[in-house]
Amino acid sequence: MDETLRQLGGLLLGSIPTIILLVVLYGAYAVIVHKPLSRVLAERRAKTEGAIEKARADVAAAEARTAEYEQRLREARMAVFRTQEARRQAALQARAAAVAFAKETAAKAKALVADAPLLHR
Repeated sequence: MDETLRQLGGLLLGSIPTIILLVVLYGAYAVIVHKPLSRVLAERRAKTEGAIEKARADVAAAEARTAEYEQRLREARMAVFRTQEARRQAALQARAAAVAFAKETAAKAKALVADAPLLHR
């Protein structure tokens, strides 16, 4: 048993430099790689989130401009429709006036024709 304990102690004593080396490597990794990498990743995440927020703001602004454009387009179409409707109404009134004038003229001509044979007798 003493021999086993002595061998175990020798193995532990021989592993002390390896343990120290691993601790030094871990410390070097933390200082040289981990902290700068964490900082760069945090900056990248902040920039990405900032870019996403900016993109969302740009999309919202574009949607607002699109809605404004569509509203102006609807208003322009309504103005064109009103103008067309006014012209159509004016044309209908002119047509009705022309028809009334034609009927009146035809009635007068018919009356003159009807009276004409009486004049020539």
